Amino acid sequence: MKKIEAIIKPFKLDEVREALSEVGITGLTVTEVKGFGRQKGHTELYRGAEYVVDFLPKIKIEVVVATEHVEPAIDAIVKAARTGKIGDGKIFVMPVEQVVRIRTGETNESAI
Repeated sequence: MKKIEAIIKPFKLDEVREALSEVGITGLTVTEVKGFGRQKGHTELYRGAEYVVDFLPKIKIEVVVATEHVEPAIDAIVKAARTGKIGDGKIFVMPVEQVVRIRTGETNESAI
């Protein structure tokens, strides 16, 4: 099993969710986060004063999948989240040792 974390632009969330659903991934966790990479933030004008916004709003999607579903999930996220502009995001894949469904006590693959 693998955990996929994807950091994407907020307006791409619905497209990514739908793309994951199309490849059979039904459960995911979404968190509103802030950060920056090569974008290095930007400046904004507010009431005539210029402010530097260091951290940009992003969305973090977390999903745990069986190993054989990792590549289709990554492909779906990349296709749905790509704009071709800086700041499209990143995907991280990590091993998962164990999963337990709290309600039923199911473990690992059956708990996903």
